[in-house]
Amino acid sequence: MTENNATDGKEPTGAEKAFGDFAPAFVSLTDDVLFGQVWTRPQLSPKERSLITVAALTTGGNTEQLTYHLGLAKQNGATEAELIEVITHLAFYAGWPKAFSAMAIAKQVFTSS
Repeated sequence: MTENNATDGKEPTGAEKAFGDFAPAFVSLTDDVLFGQVWTRPQLSPKERSLITVAALTTGGNTEQLTYHLGLAKQNGATEAELIEVITHLAFYAGWPKAFSAMAIAKQVFTSS
């Protein structure tokens, strides 16, 4: 289980900041399993995982997590042009309103960085 980063001197993770002591098991699953085990599996690169995640969040209309994952995708080697193209492509498969909402988030992320 994840140690509380606030007590070990490390910067708290996003999950810890959001849920801290409120849902420690959820924090542990997010940090240890999702980002600690799933994201580090060698079958896909971090860039590929990020592109898939951005696509999944866009198609599901889950724009509240796109800000973080668009930034992570850039850290993982995806270019802004690639991410814009992913969202544009998804407009025809996931629906225009979902892509429009995702593109608005991408514009905010990319113009503020």
